[in-house]
Amino acid sequence: MVERIEVSPAADPVATVIWLHGLGADGHDFEPIVPHLKIPAKIPVRFVFPHAPVMPVTINMGMRMRAWYDITNPVIGMPAEDRVGIEAAAQIVRDLILEQNNSGIATSRIILAGFSQGGAIALFAGLRHHEQLAGIMALSSYLPLAATTEVERNLVNQDTPIFFGHGMIDPVISIQVAEQSSRLLNKLQYEVDWHTYAMMAHSVSPEEIEDIGNWLTKRLDQMNGAEAE
Repeated sequence: MVERIEVSPAADPVATVIWLHGLGADGHDFEPIVPHLKIPAKIPVRFVFPHAPVMPVTINMGMRMRAWYDITNPVIGMPAEDRVGIEAAAQIVRDLILEQNNSGIATSRIILAGFSQGGAIALFAGLRHHEQLAGIMALSSYLPLAATTEVERNLVNQDTPIFFGHGMIDPVISIQVAEQSSRLLNKLQYEVDWHTYAMMAHSVSPEEIEDIGNWLTKRLDQMNGAEAE
């Protein structure tokens, strides 16, 4: 079992959000955001914030830190991507999904989310997953191994909604790289809810947190509506 932080509702959860942190952070990074999402109490949701493995990261002079995969190229999203590491991280996500299935949460009621590296893994794993997810959320991120997405994706998630948020002046992952990823997803006919924010940092803003909360609430409402029909 991968180490993680869990934030569970008072009532039995009806859905789960698996939220992956960015490079050098850990599962605590986005734990405080949960109450600010303002998800209605009538929709009890479990949040799972896993800790990435500790590994040396080439771009950071080989320092060991929590990372979902190695970064060898200073231009994130360009060639020289760590396929082995990305696929290993995707397996961690699959294991987390299975854990939720075993606890009674169907895959169709699970949302994959992530920031930066975590968002990249949410996209990579989500688009290739063999069962339909409720949604995918990528924050300040990009689509890794973009050139192989079309042939490796699983069409069961073709209609899975995607929230893609990015700062206009992100110094770590440029808006141009994120826009390129969004355009590719649109070309492959995914439903991308694209948002940009007037930020000069590799972070999330209060406006983005509000949009995330609204998007998650909408997805959860749609799930409950579909179940009632």
